[in-house]
Amino acid sequence: MTAPRFVAACVQMRSGRDPARNRDDAVAGIREAAERGAAYVQTPEMTSLLERDREELFRKIRSEADEATLGALRDVARERRIWVHVGSLAIRNGDKVANRGFLIDPDGAVAASYDKLHLYDVDLPNGESYRESATYTGGACAVVADLPWAKIGLAICYDVRFPALYRALAEAGAGILTAPAAFTRQTGEAHWHILQRARAIETGSFMISAAQGGRHEDGRETYGHSLIVDPWGRVLADAGGAEPGVILAEIDLGLVADARSRVPALRHARPFTIEAARRAG
Repeated sequence: MTAPRFVAACVQMRSGRDPARNRDDAVAGIREAAERGAAYVQTPEMTSLLERDREELFRKIRSEADEATLGALRDVARERRIWVHVGSLAIRNGDKVANRGFLIDPDGAVAASYDKLHLYDVDLPNGESYRESATYTGGACAVVADLPWAKIGLAICYDVRFPALYRALAEAGAGILTAPAAFTRQTGEAHWHILQRARAIETGSFMISAAQGGRHEDGRETYGHSLIVDPWGRVLADAGGAEPGVILAEIDLGLVADARSRVPALRHARPFTIEAARRAG
C-alpha cells in the first residue's frame, strides 16, 4: 500500500501592532500557498498580533468567540478547501492571555486547539527580557489531532526545547510535529535549526514550523527561517531569515515508517531510575 503524500506550506510573517493588517497578510499568504498546491498551511505563533505593551495588548485582543482573525482564517480554509493550522493567536482569558493554536478543517470548523504549555521567562545578554508568565497562562494538555494523511502533534515555539513533549506526541501516534514560533533572533541563530532537526530525528517525524522573522513594530527581532524537516533530519524547505514569504514541501508519510524502522528509538525506550553514586570504601 502506497503511503499518503501531500503538500505542506509555512507562511512566514512579520506580524506587527495592527491586527487587521496581520490578518490580511495571513490570509494572503494562505491563499498563495493554496494556489501553489498546498493542502495544509501553517502560520506562525502570534499570527494576529505582536505587542509587548501589556495595556495595548489587552486593548486589542478578544475572546475566542469574538476573534476576527480566527474567523477570517476559518473562512479562507473553507474557501480554498484546505487545512489551516494557525500557529497561535493571543486570546483573552480572564485577566491573562492564552497563547492558543488552532487546527481548522476544510469546512472551516476548528478541529483542535492547543494552549502553549511552556512559558518563556528569561533575561538575555543583549538586554532583552521576556516574562511570558506575567501575561500568559500556560496550557495543561498536549494535543494530537487527525489530518487526512496522518496524526499531527500541536506545539508552540518554546515547547521545542522540551523533547519529552515531542516524544509523548510521537508515542501517541503523531507522524507530523510542529513548533510555529516567534523565536528571538539571538537564540534562533544558536539553536533553531538544531532543535527542529533534533526533534525530527529523535521521533522519526516530520517537523513543520512556520516562524515570525525580522524587526517588528514593538521593537523585538525574530529569527525567521520557517522550516520543513523530514524524519531523517533533512531540511526540505527553509524560508530564510527576515523576509515574509511562503515555503512548500511534499510530505511523504512513508518516510516516517522508514525512519522509525531504521532507528526504532520509540520502541526501545526502557524505564529507569536514577541513583546517587556511592564511593567505594
